[in-house]
Amino acid sequence: MKSLVLSVMFLVSVSLLAAQNNSTEQAPMPVDQEPHHAVVLKNDSVIVMHVVIPEGGTTFYHIHAHDRAAVELSTATISQQNLHEPEGPATPTKPGDVSAPTLGAAPTIHRVHNLGPGTFEVLDVEFLQRPKNPISEAAAPVAVQNPSARIYKWVLAPGASSPMHSHTHPYLILAVTAMPLKMTAPDGQSMTHEVKAGDFHWIDGKATHSLTNEGTAVGQIVEIELK
Repeated sequence: MKSLVLSVMFLVSVSLLAAQNNSTEQAPMPVDQEPHHAVVLKNDSVIVMHVVIPEGGTTFYHIHAHDRAAVELSTATISQQNLHEPEGPATPTKPGDVSAPTLGAAPTIHRVHNLGPGTFEVLDVEFLQRPKNPISEAAAPVAVQNPSARIYKWVLAPGASSPMHSHTHPYLILAVTAMPLKMTAPDGQSMTHEVKAGDFHWIDGKATHSLTNEGTAVGQIVEIELK
């Protein structure tokens, strides 16, 4: 009998410990504290996170408390699960896919599951603060937008250039693919950078330029401009 009681007590202890661990693992955390979200830039306007989830991996539940944008960098299939809801459908992703979720009446709390194949990579941008003076005109055709930002997507064949365009608010320029990227100003002055997939640069000011792919393969550039 003593052995049976000890066994029951042991099983109860294990169950309680497992429940406690599970509760701890599922406690939502701020997105910039979620281990798969590496913060690569943070200033008064934005926080930029490089998200890497291995095949079969799942993030912890995390909290998005702002409008945001996402630029996919890999080919994979993912599912998302909001807190206290069933897991959502499998969704394929590919490099250059962009989205601009809007903050609803309450923060978004979810986790992301990488179904594979391969590693899932995305650059997540949360908009912490909008400029004081909003802009009404877009710099170029808009791929997607929300109340905080517009996203422009350039798919450039080898040797091709974007039209000359002007940014009047701070913006983020991001390379989806590797290429030698030439940026040309209205006066004809230019500079070329060898960019890799996921490279980005934050410009806190105005700029007018065209973008040229000087490589031998199709390249993709995304620009995210605050409204």
